Amino acid sequence: MRGGRYELHTATMVDLIGIAYSVDADKVIGGPSWLDTDRFDVIAKGPVNTTPRSLQSMLQALLADRFKLVIHNDTKSLPTYALTAGRHPQLKEASGGGDGGGRPAPRGAQGNAPGALPNVTVSCHNTTISEFANRLPQLAGDYLQGNPVTDLTGLKGAWDFTVTWTGRNALLSAGADGISIYDAVGKELGLKLDVQRVPVPVVAVDRVNENPTDNLPGVALSLPPIPTEFEVAVIKPSMPGSPQRSFRLEPGGRIDLRAFTLKELIKFAWNLQDLDVIDNDDMLVGAPKWSEAERFDIIAQATPAIDIDSVHLMFRRLLEDRFKLAAHTADQPVPVYALVAAKPKLKKADSSNRPGCRNSLVAPGIALKSAPLFSVTCHNTTMAQLTEKLQNMGGIYISHPVIDSTGIEGAWDFVLSWYPPHLLQGCSGCGREAGLAAAAAGAGPNGSLTLVEALDRQLGLRLKPQKHAMPVLVIDHLEQQPTDN
Repeated sequence: MRGGRYELHTATMVDLIGIAYSVDADKVIGGPSWLDTDRFDVIAKGPVNTTPRSLQSMLQALLADRFKLVIHNDTKSLPTYALTAGRHPQLKEASGGGDGGGRPAPRGAQGNAPGALPNVTVSCHNTTISEFANRLPQLAGDYLQGNPVTDLTGLKGAWDFTVTWTGRNALLSAGADGISIYDAVGKELGLKLDVQRVPVPVVAVDRVNENPTDNLPGVALSLPPIPTEFEVAVIKPSMPGSPQRSFRLEPGGRIDLRAFTLKELIKFAWNLQDLDVIDNDDMLVGAPKWSEAERFDIIAQATPAIDIDSVHLMFRRLLEDRFKLAAHTADQPVPVYALVAAKPKLKKADSSNRPGCRNSLVAPGIALKSAPLFSVTCHNTTMAQLTEKLQNMGGIYISHPVIDSTGIEGAWDFVLSWYPPHLLQGCSGCGREAGLAAAAAGAGPNGSLTLVEALDRQLGLRLKPQKHAMPVLVIDHLEQQPTDN
């Protein structure tokens, strides 16, 4: 809710149900297949001070009214991470001190001393095991990949304990000195963290319409306006030797953006880049060479209730005003990867499964030091849906958009597992460029695969570079220096 305006964009019905009822996508069962493919924009008006809980109730009412959604609560046995008690739990009853709220907090840092293992130490005070289980997906995200942990220990009360493990990225190089989160929980706490099928609460879809009822005439005119401009903004050249670019959206609506070139500012304003991955220049045409030279800092103020979509729009207006930017979109041939069929190795989908790809559960009994760092399990997934996800999944490996040229119809079940470049053979700790070179060489530790190789060997699919017409941003005019503050 931003200033009385509530927005959800490109949300599937599963997304909408998940938000309205606070459930993960894999815990929404039943219903037609379009629940995972059709997408909707929801824009609504409500009281400025509406609480998150009230927003959920309002969204539930909207889905029931406009889509005639009918659901019921149920339970289903699903594979999940489970925390169970061993014969001799090594826990100390809480002394009554500590945070009192039972929220474990990290203590220590990764790589505390030169040559030390990049271990993670977590100290918990006055904490229940249920609270610890709920926090584990965040504390050990590189192992659990965001999958939830269910507390099956049966241990009551609050406890004081400390646990230390080696980060998943460093487990291979740590050798015998490294310890996984699974082993650490067992040896240091006397508990067991593994994968089990557990009855979990789910939301079952009984009935839902694919098309919502019509919007009332003139309803869009009553919606609060979208903010399009900053209240104030200061632009100045970055100091020589400024650190790598950074962006902060601070409380109170203050925006602090540092060390961006003008070209990077344009791509940021039109959301053509992700700050965490390699930039894709193909979607921006006509930017002059000098736009990649000088860097700028921008400090701006917007209304306190601001979201990132509004920030992008405000930066567009700022560039148009201060740098006299003029641009338009047009379809042009750009480099893409075409996903093509070589010798497909796909299993026909079980249609009872919810479509989609999710991070795989890594069983602790396998050889973690040689297991792929990334693994996704896809159910009831078409090739078109896979290509939509590949660039986000592939990150550094896939620097261009992906299109579906497989010619494969229908939905499929499959698992895709790979290593990131920095763990490939001869590339431990190397940077992005060296990582890509190692990826091109193709060899990894213990037979590990790049994402491109995994597609070929595990699924029988290949990525083929080619040109394809796609909408790009074309620069018509741009001033080298901004107007005065």
